[in-house]
Amino acid sequence: MISIGNLAVGGRAKTPLAALVARRLLALGERPAILSRGYGRRDAPDGVVVVRDPRGIRADLDRAGDEPLMLARQLDGVAVLVSSSRYLAGRLAEHHFASTVHVLDDGFQHFALHRDADIVAIGRADLENAATLPSGRLREPIDAAAAADAFVMLDEEPGPALTHLGRPAWRALRRHGAARLADASGTPIDPAAGPVVAVAGIAHPEGFFRDLRGAGWTIAREMPYRDHHRYDESDLARIAAAARDSGARLIVTTEKDLVRLLPFRPFAVPVACLPMTLEIEPAGALDAWLAGTLERVRR
Repeated sequence: MISIGNLAVGGRAKTPLAALVARRLLALGERPAILSRGYGRRDAPDGVVVVRDPRGIRADLDRAGDEPLMLARQLDGVAVLVSSSRYLAGRLAEHHFASTVHVLDDGFQHFALHRDADIVAIGRADLENAATLPSGRLREPIDAAAAADAFVMLDEEPGPALTHLGRPAWRALRRHGAARLADASGTPIDPAAGPVVAVAGIAHPEGFFRDLRGAGWTIAREMPYRDHHRYDESDLARIAAAARDSGARLIVTTEKDLVRLLPFRPFAVPVACLPMTLEIEPAGALDAWLAGTLERVRR
């Protein structure tokens, strides 16, 4: 079992990192399963919800939660399961889907399960302002990082504060794909489409808005929401009104927000999603580490 986690509350790209690890495991010939608690889901039955099996998606937003459903939409051939008991979810994945390795999403503080390796995503702010909740953003003291087996630092070179621990430490670069319409056509859309309303209900929406502008988009209006915000009809009406009032021709949002917006189709104003993935530097380092970790555990 490989755990993906962090020290801070939100905003460290844990879920995109879990998706990357699952993809690389798949490329290495493994049959990975992602295990999640399904934060924020409205329908949380006892037992395990199979969000995706290797053949397709099996659960909706209410039963899956936004991040597991986002992962299920991204990861062909990967099982995604949610449960309050991730041990039970893992056993189900092994017996029914022949999963060979589990990826524990947001698992660094989950002590109920033995992990064979912990990858911790960390930000520069975690190192510079190492205060714990409630005065800071850290879930536990920065010294807890010593328990990790590898580190990923988003958009930054890992400095001496990490490398002195003697564990692998990589930089993760965010890569945005082409925006696509959230309809059956999936038509690619580029910044030449004109001004847009940017909608983001994630941990740091300002980062999404900054990335959009950096990619050449003209933002007529920014509409930030809290992380995991569950949109309703009134939200959609406000977003559509903002587009009309600002002259925007399109709404652009994140993949995580899109799964919470899809139940309101058809949209009054076209909606597009800008996908984001991670790329680890140096190239090949993650694959080599994963292969070595699996070999060590199995030996």
